[in-house]
Amino acid sequence: MKNFSCISFSEKKVLLRVDFNVPLDQKQNIIDDERILAALPTIKKLISDRAKIIIMSHLGRPKGKDKSFSLKPVATRLSCLLKKNVLFCDDCIQEKNKLIINEMLGGDILLLENLRYYSEEKDGDISFARKLSEYGDVFINDAFGVSHRKHASVFTIASFFPKNKYCGYLLGNEINFLEKALIKPKRPLTAIIGGAKISSKIDVLTSLLDKVDNLIVGGGMAYTFARSMGGIVGKSLLEPEKTSLAKQIIKKAKRKNIKLLLPLDSVNAKEYKNNSNSYISDISNIDSNYMGLDIGPDTIKLFKNCIKNSNSIIWNGPMGVFEMENFSVGTKSIAEAVCEETKKGAFSVVGGGDSINAIKKFNLYNKVSYVSTGGGAMLSYLEGKELPGVSVLKSFSE
Repeated sequence: MKNFSCISFSEKKVLLRVDFNVPLDQKQNIIDDERILAALPTIKKLISDRAKIIIMSHLGRPKGKDKSFSLKPVATRLSCLLKKNVLFCDDCIQEKNKLIINEMLGGDILLLENLRYYSEEKDGDISFARKLSEYGDVFINDAFGVSHRKHASVFTIASFFPKNKYCGYLLGNEINFLEKALIKPKRPLTAIIGGAKISSKIDVLTSLLDKVDNLIVGGGMAYTFARSMGGIVGKSLLEPEKTSLAKQIIKKAKRKNIKLLLPLDSVNAKEYKNNSNSYISDISNIDSNYMGLDIGPDTIKLFKNCIKNSNSIIWNGPMGVFEMENFSVGTKSIAEAVCEETKKGAFSVVGGGDSINAIKKFNLYNKVSYVSTGGGAMLSYLEGKELPGVSVLKSFSE
């Protein structure tokens, strides 16, 4: 990929794909602008170059042109952050957009309306990509969060810019930090994988066994592992059809001499409520009327000891239902342990929406080495897959 930093885009029409998929409340107010902030370095570089900046993004999963998924609030927030007026087009491919772009001056910014108002975006439609490409002389992808998708504005569009396509600062940083964690890690390397289901992370777990020294598994998927070893898990989240896969992962870890750490105990509740009656038990012996919602104290101690001896740490997925105060202890304890080792010099990468929300909730966001902006893209990278939105920047060019 070409070096974005060394190029001047003066007076060029730059088509910039970002990930402004931010959460909105019912009044269309932005709840968290972290993804907007993450794109600012690239945008500011283009402003300083006096490029004409045309920004593309999606927001949510609208069905048709649903106004509740409009990017207009993002244009307002971006204007505020940059202290500069940001133009907004209420349709991403209408003909008048070209007229607006032609009248732009160097340093001006235009945000196009939600790309996913058109199904052609997710379909990777070449005609849709061609229409978008006509707005720019240069294409820059700075949207790591969707770079694992072959969408029109991420993948297909690059073919129209064989010699003028680049990755922005954010995308470049994401790849560099993930490579540092996985390809050239300071060892021991520990991966912490949590979340609800094995089915969504089976490929990640399998792939990581070829890369890590320690693999910690927590969250809802741990109960399927417990069941695979003959445990009784009550009403806990369970994927019976995945128990054989869980056994395979356990066997592979033993065969490769990888330390696989599974929960020893569980904090269980009668109902999925914060104030529900709860008790702690061995994870393999949960009362039939209870469900596991967090890892227990013995597990916390086990996991923290492993993290303490790690020089590189990757974390994706919470240890329990951290959104409920009474079942947040496990996730908070692991987050604190990761931050403590980071403070001592370990390299840590945290990704995935729930993990990021957790470190924000516990005021630990700035205490890890790097926070990845793309959960799905990060998982794809951890699986060892090449990201289409990245690989396409390497092809076609000189």
